[in-house]
Amino acid sequence: MSAVNALSGTSTLLYKEVLRFWKVSFQTVAAPVLTAILYLLIFGHVLEDHVKVYESVGYTSFLIPGLVMMSVLQNAFANSSSSLIQSKITGNLVFLLVAPLSHWAWFLAYVGASVVRGVVVGLGVLIVTVWFAPLHVAAPLWIIVFAVLGATMMGTLGLVAGLWAEKFDQIAAFQNFIIMPMTFLSGVFYSVGSLPPVWKVVSHLNPFFYMIDGFRYGFFGVGDVSPWTSLAIVGGSVIVVCALCLHLLRTGYKIRH
Repeated sequence: MSAVNALSGTSTLLYKEVLRFWKVSFQTVAAPVLTAILYLLIFGHVLEDHVKVYESVGYTSFLIPGLVMMSVLQNAFANSSSSLIQSKITGNLVFLLVAPLSHWAWFLAYVGASVVRGVVVGLGVLIVTVWFAPLHVAAPLWIIVFAVLGATMMGTLGLVAGLWAEKFDQIAAFQNFIIMPMTFLSGVFYSVGSLPPVWKVVSHLNPFFYMIDGFRYGFFGVGDVSPWTSLAIVGGSVIVVCALCLHLLRTGYKIRH
């Protein structure tokens, strides 16, 4: 019976989190799609005839998977971090604290909703931008794997940030000084293989690079590193971040006092 109650509580919280962002989908889904389109129009128009990354792949086609994955990562992070910090500031977090929910229920609900939002936004970006350039799918399984793993990692990281932060300014700082730079320096707009040796080494220390490169491999069948290498690094990063998040939730870090 307790297992049934736990499953019911998790699904209810998950439904609440999904409904929270879907109720304002014009802001949480449509706005990121529009932002990605603007990136594509500007960079694609300016660099299409000047940049050649892969043989037989135009720059605009190369850019689309990067924009899709960037949208997935950023929106997965924004969903869990904004939801938790909003609940902490408004005071309605107490209703979750008094509910018989385990730390696993919190984790699955918040991260699950983040994955849903990230994937929905990513699909929206893909559907709209694919009309601007030809795009082929070489290995669809890699696309799914890296999209889900990337959204899971960023949703979990957003939950960690939401637990740590005590005001919106701290969430904004986390996003502006950590998430945004790591995303933009991960090869969204360029191939890391074209960088000077020093910056190439620095880029390979960025786990976001492996998410983008593995995801892009699913479309073109070619990347800067092997997709198995990307999978190992991204998978290891997901395990570490999830373990940290579950520990913080279990101990009630900054939410049970």
